[in-house]
Amino acid sequence: MVQWREGETITDFFLIREREIKLASNGSEYANLTIERNLHVMLARLWDITIEQKQQFVRKAIVKIEGTVITYRGQLQLTIHRIRLATGEDEVKVSELISREGVQREELWHELRLMMEEIESEALSSIIKTLYSQKTIRERVTTIPASKNYHHTYYAGLLDHIVHVTGCALQLLPLYPHVNRDVVLSTCLLHDLGKTELFTEAVAPDYTTAGEFMGPITLGLELIYDAAKEAGIPRTNVELMKVKHCIASQFGEVSQGYGSTVSPKTAEAIFFHHIKQMNTRLHALEIVQERSEEDWTYSPMFKRKMYTNKEG
Repeated sequence: MVQWREGETITDFFLIREREIKLASNGSEYANLTIERNLHVMLARLWDITIEQKQQFVRKAIVKIEGTVITYRGQLQLTIHRIRLATGEDEVKVSELISREGVQREELWHELRLMMEEIESEALSSIIKTLYSQKTIRERVTTIPASKNYHHTYYAGLLDHIVHVTGCALQLLPLYPHVNRDVVLSTCLLHDLGKTELFTEAVAPDYTTAGEFMGPITLGLELIYDAAKEAGIPRTNVELMKVKHCIASQFGEVSQGYGSTVSPKTAEAIFFHHIKQMNTRLHALEIVQERSEEDWTYSPMFKRKMYTNKEG
């Protein structure tokens, strides 16, 4: 991951994630741009912005910037000297700017399809294939992030998260033969599908109206209900109820306030909660470590400084 240093001059392409127009003390307008390239997000400032520039440099625009890195209030930011919109001749794709190096969308999708074949239960397999066969779900799963701020925040981040959680389950399940394999694997494949209706898009995603009202767990359970109904599987199917329970309790005890609608009450729910937590937390720490050059760095997920010494 790229590391920027104070005093360095940067010339590169970026995605504008957010834009705010403000008024300087001399009465002129300037823009605060939140720019991104390969998970590196920085505030960039464009002084004396013109009317034409306000029309061009908007949220989700791809731009080429030349600027100098400065430190302001303890944070690195970019003072823009020159900026223009990317053109077709530049051959810059937005997916490239919001991707994480090493994450291959096509390979992950192929791996996910193989994982679907691991489900032996006819009822659960039918629900999974019914959902993943829907074009909208398939396209969103393979492009949107898993979250806006905390983990897997990049292009195809949701797909990366689902594949890694399922892979972890496949490795650990042989150690716990009393845990229902089909229920856990089905939960891994289905638990975050509500996010396909939570986010507006893959590029600079925001929450949909349904997402704001319902949240990802409820949206996901509704999708599963619709798929089960289409496949002719009754709501009273025990395997289905166990999977829905795992999804509803995926964030652990309700009293912790992390978003579960019910506390884990089965071996499968306990198992899934912990492998999901392990994946999200270790991934979040990995990203903080990649970005940091310090021994200790504050993490928004953990709400404290974490040890980020790469060599240590």
